Amino acid sequence: MNCMMIVLSCLGAGCVSATAGQPAKLTVSSDAFAQGRAIPSRHTCQGADISPPLKWEGAPANTKSFALICDDPDAPGGTWVHWVLYNLPADAVSLAERTPKSAALGNGAGQGRNSFRNIGYGGPCPPPGGAHRYFFKVYALDVRLSLEGAPTKEQLLQAMTGHILAQGELMGTYQRE
Repeated sequence: MNCMMIVLSCLGAGCVSATAGQPAKLTVSSDAFAQGRAIPSRHTCQGADISPPLKWEGAPANTKSFALICDDPDAPGGTWVHWVLYNLPADAVSLAERTPKSAALGNGAGQGRNSFRNIGYGGPCPPPGGAHRYFFKVYALDVRLSLEGAPTKEQLLQAMTGHILAQGELMGTYQRE
């Protein structure tokens, strides 16, 4: 395919700019905390343990669904998964605070199992000591995923392979008091 055909096919499909082979960039933010800043205790095990509000922008026009993974790579035993969410509608641009902790959400999205072995969001709960980093990663996908039960992070990542159009992340920190 020559360069002219690539440009024309991208224009028709509503492509966004991305480096060859790399997903485009989503901008992820929250009204609860800024990039690299502390996550309020209401969103942790020391508070109400409710999910923070999240929003994103920059999704390609051909997005069919969104997925979200929140994890803590600083956990003593290896990366700890706090949230697995998939099949958010293609027109979604945010998640409200206090997302229900149920396998199925009213908008058609599903939630998987976190490292606490629960469905839905499980807030930061690090052992006493230094601050941990929590990455809220949002993915724009070119499909709706066919997943059953309560998928794990690994199962979601496997299902997303080859389908990520764009991705972005918001990192917050939390230190147990």
